[in-house]
Amino acid sequence: MTDSIIRPVRGLFSSLAVTLGMAVTIGGALAFEHLGGYIPCALCLMQRTPYYWGIPFGILAIVTCALKMPAWLTRLLLVIIGLLMLAGAGIGIYHAGVEWHFWAGPASCATTASGVSSNVGDLLGDLDSKHGPSCTDAALRVLGLSFAGWNVIASLVLAAIALRGAAKA
Repeated sequence: MTDSIIRPVRGLFSSLAVTLGMAVTIGGALAFEHLGGYIPCALCLMQRTPYYWGIPFGILAIVTCALKMPAWLTRLLLVIIGLLMLAGAGIGIYHAGVEWHFWAGPASCATTASGVSSNVGDLLGDLDSKHGPSCTDAALRVLGLSFAGWNVIASLVLAAIALRGAAKA
């Protein structure tokens, strides 16, 4: 009797925790971009993809728990999220390695510069002063880790929550 109550609660807790964690992580990245003025490079944008895919799967996992659907479905969704987060950690490791010059990055790692003026008089000046970011230079390091390094940690923690939830749900 107790196990039939605890298992769905574990699945719901894991689903909520991992979905909220993904939303907060991607929200933080977007806040740094829009409020902090950091322009993401191509690898930074690539690291966001597992989150963009994972959040809808997380919402589905929450719904499967709330509607008391079969536990295997919640477990499957949590496994998918866990695998997405492991892929995100892999991309983050690759990007951090590029920043630390452990290996070469992509040949063309730049995005379009944002914040270019629409005023024709300022356009030439803006084009000279705005440059797309490089994947090899960390925009900011906190406690020695760049955004890519912190993404590795966040992705691994979220993968652990999802996979543990899948095992226990």
